[in-house]
Amino acid sequence: MALLRRWSAVVMLLALSSHVLRAEDVKAFYTGKTIKLFVGLPPGGGADAYARLVQRHFGRFVPGAPTIVAQNMPGAGSLRSVVALTSSPDDGTAMVHFSSALLTEAITAPDKVKLDFRGFSFIGNVSEDVRVCYVRSASGIRTWAAMLAANLVVFGATAPGTAGNVDTAMLRNLFGVKLKQVQGYAGSADKRLAIERGEIDGDCGGWASVPEDWLRDGRISVVIRLSPTLVAGMDKGVPWGADLTKTANDRRVFDFLVAPERLGRLFMVSGKVPADRVATLRKAFDAMVVDAEFRADADKVKLLVTPMTADVVTRHVAELYATPPELVARAKAITGE
Repeated sequence: MALLRRWSAVVMLLALSSHVLRAEDVKAFYTGKTIKLFVGLPPGGGADAYARLVQRHFGRFVPGAPTIVAQNMPGAGSLRSVVALTSSPDDGTAMVHFSSALLTEAITAPDKVKLDFRGFSFIGNVSEDVRVCYVRSASGIRTWAAMLAANLVVFGATAPGTAGNVDTAMLRNLFGVKLKQVQGYAGSADKRLAIERGEIDGDCGGWASVPEDWLRDGRISVVIRLSPTLVAGMDKGVPWGADLTKTANDRRVFDFLVAPERLGRLFMVSGKVPADRVATLRKAFDAMVVDAEFRADADKVKLLVTPMTADVVTRHVAELYATPPELVARAKAITGE
């Protein structure tokens, strides 16, 4: 019995030593290194704002304090940034923040998005993407009922597969809004300028990206919420999309299409990054999103923080891939993929 206890103590000591050595190896690896953060959407939008927030703080929590350098790489609905990740070193020095709408597009249009997101290592999610659709008040549309009754509503469009395009496709093909999309806008910042100029009537986008003065001065009317989450400054009387669906099947399709928005502001690395480095990056991310300085910075730039751990993200992504084929086919028909 005494020999067994001594042997158990030796095993525990060896395991602890191995853990310490791995931690030291990770710290030594990241010391003096740069982590490149690819940002899949243009400057000026919500995705860029979250990426810059992470850029400012993440390095403080990674052992070895690597430098974080963000690089905007928009294109193909942020697919270009994920492809850039796949061609980067698999050592944990490259990370990507992309449009989470790519998750459903990879399922509904695998011929276009030839990636299986179950093969990547998620680091975490800073916040859900609380999204709304709004219209210029000058258009005369101020409520959801008026939106449905309008003869024509004009929105802008970016690359297929982006969250904004999925949202407007739902307005048109799930809820029956008579909506026309004008193509050619690079991102949400460009669409906001188009709204200012009166070129388009409105947009669907992240609540954090809606200009405060538009809301304060009544220049826009929010007509539908695509998330059940109510945040400060949001009118509780604006209907939630799920409550506007007419059938159980419509509700299931709605839930599938907005699931990436609930997953929100995702960060991930290659699935080939060594497990100890992935674990280190996840631990650093989890520490960052609860840090007081990080939260104060997020509040200063008015970004919502509702974090989700990598394990939870991974589970939800697996659930998306388990969506029944008939539901995927309906979602594909709605989004026009």
